[in-house]
Amino acid sequence: MAIIVLKPDATVSEADIITYCRDNMAHFKAPKRVEFVKALPKTATGKLQKFRLRKMYWDGEKRVN
Repeated sequence: MAIIVLKPDATVSEADIITYCRDNMAHFKAPKRVEFVKALPKTATGKLQKFRLRKMYWDGEKRVN
């Protein structure tokens, strides 16, 4: 899965992202899903808060596929 923040006035579809990734990287690395968000959770120093991203998608799951 890819979580993407688009620049203002940018338009791209989920299929465009997946096709681009499959053309430019190994197929097993390409995302199967794409979700567009307004902002990613970051710390005061600008680092990505991965635990908050995981919680958004893994909450209540025993295993993530």
